[in-house]
Amino acid sequence: MATQEIRSDPDVMMGKPIVQGTRITVEHILEELGAGWTIEQLLEAHPRLTREGVLAAVRFGAEVLRADVAYPVSKSVA
Repeated sequence: MATQEIRSDPDVMMGKPIVQGTRITVEHILEELGAGWTIEQLLEAHPRLTREGVLAAVRFGAEVLRADVAYPVSKSVA
C-alpha cells in the first residue's frame, strides 16, 4: 500500500495542504478530529483517504506549529 503524503498545489484547493491523491485538506482532517470524529469515521466518510493519510495530516499540523512563530490565542479553543 502506498503511503499518502501531504502536498500543496496552487491549482488544487487554492493551494491548501491536502492529502496526496485526494482533495481533502489537512485543515478539514484536523477540524473533524478536533470535533470528536474518529479515524474510522474519517475513513468511512472519505473512501480515498487512508489511515496513513490521516496520520500524515496530524504530523504536518504538529510540524507547522513547531515553527518559530507565536500564535496569540485571544479566546479558548477547547
